[in-house]
Amino acid sequence: MIEDLFVFPSTRARYLQAPLLKEREDYLLHLQGQGRNYKHLRGVAAMMLNFPVAGGTSGHMVGGVLCSVLLGPSAAVLVITSVLIVQCLVFADGGLLALGANIFNMAVICSVGGYYLYRLIYQLMPNSRGRLAAVAFASWVATVAASIVCAGELAFSGTIAWPVAFSAMASVHMLIGVGEAVMTTLIILAISQTRPDLLEAGAGAGALPRRTSDLMVFGLLISLGLALFVSPFACPWPDGLDHAAEVLGFSQRAHRLMPAPIPAYLFPGIKSAAVATSLAALVGTILAFVLALVLSRILIPASRKVKAIAGDRAGA
Repeated sequence: MIEDLFVFPSTRARYLQAPLLKEREDYLLHLQGQGRNYKHLRGVAAMMLNFPVAGGTSGHMVGGVLCSVLLGPSAAVLVITSVLIVQCLVFADGGLLALGANIFNMAVICSVGGYYLYRLIYQLMPNSRGRLAAVAFASWVATVAASIVCAGELAFSGTIAWPVAFSAMASVHMLIGVGEAVMTTLIILAISQTRPDLLEAGAGAGALPRRTSDLMVFGLLISLGLALFVSPFACPWPDGLDHAAEVLGFSQRAHRLMPAPIPAYLFPGIKSAAVATSLAALVGTILAFVLALVLSRILIPASRKVKAIAGDRAGA
């Protein structure tokens, strides 16, 4: 995660507008089409669990392609953005002024870019095996592409030279991308065998899934279970960017503009590291769920108004 002062203010300001690159009317109209699927899959903060990679480096599953395949790209941007906001403000993971860059890299590049690559490959191989191949390849490419964009941001800010940044970020994220691809593919495979209607709904086809409220509750419970019982076993090694910052000597530039209530994913006042991590993950999952719920309630009703206006214009 990019920290404050890893990128210069001019770069941060430019990327703070990244999630709004599309016109609001078009975005809300598209979100309205995906809204029926978004409501039952908000508890995705537990996807941010680190796994070990070679050389004392860890990676974490972003889940951009996974969310976009299930929910559509617009809703996926909101979901990943919600998780990133919680990580930044609650856990001091990622800088406040660098939040726009982190959202652009993981919510836009991973989710939107990965989704359309997935759709392109799936159209060429429109079968179950083709879907899995498309998911795996898109997940890997999206992870590597986001890391290259991050390297460009660091180089543009003068933090580190482009050749060094590109080599350091791309090489390790090629390995991290394998983990992302494997986990995403396994999840999609399980869903395709148990609830294939969710994949069709995510693609924009089909009717409203039945028992949406039940799915929402079960999704949240699964996420809470992962937060409580899996998060203590997450790899403690630094992730790809943090490791590169330590090795290349710009980690000391990291600076927090404001304190976080649960820094380093350890709930304060708890002596046991495992319990402190579990409680922190539990709180983060609930906060991400609530934030995504609020965003969906705010944006989806507004899109209905836009759609009505567009319908009136068409009728005129």
